[in-house]
This record gives sequence, C-alpha cells and structure tokens, in this order.
Amino acid sequence: MRKLIQLNRVPAPARSGTYAPEDVFIPAGPTGLDPGQTAFFQALNIATKIARGSIEIINQVHLIKKGEKVNSSHVGLLNKLDLKPFSYGVVVTHAYENGASYAASVLDWSLDDIFNKWIRGVRYVAALSLSAGHPTIASIAHSVVNGFRKLVALSLETEYTFEQSKLFKDMIANPDAYKSADAPAEEAGEEAEAEAEEEEPEAEESDADIGGGALFGDD
Repeated sequence: MRKLIQLNRVPAPARSGTYAPEDVFIPAGPTGLDPGQTAFFQALNIATKIARGSIEIINQVHLIKKGEKVNSSHVGLLNKLDLKPFSYGVVVTHAYENGASYAASVLDWSLDDIFNKWIRGVRYVAALSLSAGHPTIASIAHSVVNGFRKLVALSLETEYTFEQSKLFKDMIANPDAYKSADAPAEEAGEEAEAEAEEEEPEAEESDADIGGGALFGDD
C-alpha cells in the first residue's frame, strides 16, 4: 500500500521563494523560443545558439541544486520552456497494522535484517539470564557448555577421567601427536625471532650510552 501511495505524485511547476526538493536540469537541445529572447538566457549564463530560427541550448544546464532557494529567474525560464521539474505527493512516515503503529522504514527491512535483530535480542536475553543465574531457553546452551568446561578442568587437575575428557588428557600427555604439519615452519620462525632478539640488546645498550648521557643521573 505504501508503494501505491508514493507512486501517485503530481507534477508541479517551480514557485519563487520555495526550496528545491531535488536537482533541476535543463536538457540541451532546441527550446522552440524565438531568437528575440536570447538576452534572457544570457542573463542566466546559459550558452545558446540560433538554429533553424529558434534558440537552442548547447549544453545541459544544472539550473537549481537540491535545497537551493528558487528565484524568479528560475521560474521564468522553466515557464518559458513549459517544464514542471517538481512533483508532490503523500510521504508515508508510519504504518498502522493490527493495532500496532511503527515507522515506515521497517517495511524496507530484509529477512537478513530481521534475523540479525532477533539474534541480537537472543544474545541480550542469554547474557541477562547468565548474570542473574536464571536459566532460559536462550541461556541453557551456554550453561551446559560452561558446566562442561568446569568438568574438563576438574578432570585435568585430578585423576578422575570420563569419556569426554580423555581427549583433552591425551593432548596434554602427548602434545607431539597433535602437532600440525605447519609446526616445523612455526618452530623455524620462532628460532629466527629468538636469534633476532638476542642481537637487539647490544644495539639498545649502545643507543642508551650515546643518547642518555647524564640526563637521568649517574645511576
């Protein structure tokens, strides 16, 4: 319904003293006006020429900018060219549906926008539930995960083992078995960084001796 309402717009001429709701362009080409009215175009700095007994505009003209005040010269030129640059109609700002009123911008939301807003609300509910210690459908999954983490931590600190904690204990007992294929390259990079760090202190000490002087005392 909003689309139908906004499609119904009425062309309207420019009026002196009003502000342009949009840019107004005068297209290049013949105007149908006699050469005696050339001075009118010259007063507006519009380049023209005489072709086939009528005035022709050479280049497209940006006559009025959006938000600019319309003056009598603009109105006179547009009337001579029989142009109605503006249009007026109903602007829908709010919608009323099933007893609820909301901003019309809501109608432009996509399914992704609605889903993202819903997920954000679920996160707020989950955070509030966890902080208050009150379980809800939104927070129960987080509570289960947090409880599992505590059980694994207890299993790692004690000799008690259950089926789901075996993997974590094995990873601590045999870390070499879980190294990735990129581990050798990472180790080589760490060794190179260590060698670079060993060389840096000498340069820092020499810089300190040169730049420090006795500025901070003998100590």
